[in-house]
Amino acid sequence: METAPRRVMLLTTPTSYRTAAFLHAAQRLGIETLVIEDTPSPLRELLPLRFTADFRDTAGATEQIADIARQYGVRAVIPVDDSGTVLAALIAQQLGLPSNDPDAALAARDKWIMRQRLAAAGVPAPRAQAFPALADMASLARSMSYPCVVKPTRLSGSRGVIRADDPLSFVRAVDRIRSILASDGIDLRTAQLLAEPFVPGFEVAVEGLLTDGEFQLLALFDKPDPLDGPFFEETIYVTPSRLPPTVQDEIVAVTAKAARALGLRTGPVHAELRVNEAGPWVIELAGRSIGGLCSRILEFGTGLSLEELILAHAVGEQLAGLERRPDAVGVMMIPIPRAGILKDVEGIEEASSVPGITGIEITVKRNHRIVPLPEGASYLGFIFARGSDPTEVETALRLAHARLRIRLAPELPVLGVFTT
Repeated sequence: METAPRRVMLLTTPTSYRTAAFLHAAQRLGIETLVIEDTPSPLRELLPLRFTADFRDTAGATEQIADIARQYGVRAVIPVDDSGTVLAALIAQQLGLPSNDPDAALAARDKWIMRQRLAAAGVPAPRAQAFPALADMASLARSMSYPCVVKPTRLSGSRGVIRADDPLSFVRAVDRIRSILASDGIDLRTAQLLAEPFVPGFEVAVEGLLTDGEFQLLALFDKPDPLDGPFFEETIYVTPSRLPPTVQDEIVAVTAKAARALGLRTGPVHAELRVNEAGPWVIELAGRSIGGLCSRILEFGTGLSLEELILAHAVGEQLAGLERRPDAVGVMMIPIPRAGILKDVEGIEEASSVPGITGIEITVKRNHRIVPLPEGASYLGFIFARGSDPTEVETALRLAHARLRIRLAPELPVLGVFTT
């Protein structure tokens, strides 16, 4: 594979926010791309002219995609989202390409394996308890300490993550998570759930890059909105952080230790941590870059986007100037107020006129259904801002959001089927 052209393979999904950003970055760098979309087997037969694979069929997809990579020659296999991280590692291993070990990729994908590895390495993180999704919840609920957080092991982000403050809310949370898993086609007979102590504190996000196991900080984001539950909808990210430098250093050190504990050695890392009087606590650590359209606010060195940096790193090019631009930037993932049919988002022009706002993008199409957390898996849209300091950026995001008016129509239940 040393003679392979400057070409990479991207593993993505048809609904990914981030594929376009990677494709644009590759075009700017002159890197060719092969895009493989996660598509269930029945639908693949309807899309014969596209590169598709069923990511849930791990063994079959590994062989199929590895054959495509051998045919065209690639230097790296890059997962765009969580769903492709383990598969990318398996394919790269089969091809002899630089990558994370598949077991490490799985540890960063499966929350139960992650918790076990972090505990074994002494990384500060909640100590979780795993249990079958179909266990007797009434008796289990009586044995729990509260408040706790209940979550599935594999869903991305905050989807299906619910705080429980007593046995009754624990049982209700599990019932809700079961419904989410079943709607995704996951077999509840084999599924596991986690319960872990709720960690109070201020939440941050860390964006980093691993090279031969060495962690390089790219950005540290404050999340100024409280994330105390019962659901954990992320809204505002702002960088640089306003935390004291010593606390920031602790966050970076704990994140690097967590990446080592999971066995990750190369590529992007995105971590979520809580900070309280006991220091930083790792909540999640993923072997991929930041989600949604949030990466748009990041710019490095002489103008590299985050995706350009990841692609250049993946094809083995020397990287210089990984420092982020010194100004303050932020993004708001526009909250979904309630479930319904999106009719319109008014006030975009007014919101865009707020000083510091650099863009607003509504990603949900009109007349499409939107669902908030914990069931929802997408954002309503994004507001982007830039300014001289983080407080100015946060203020701009809040002012712009306040000028948006989201019009929703209620979902109409299907009462019956009419035949003639």
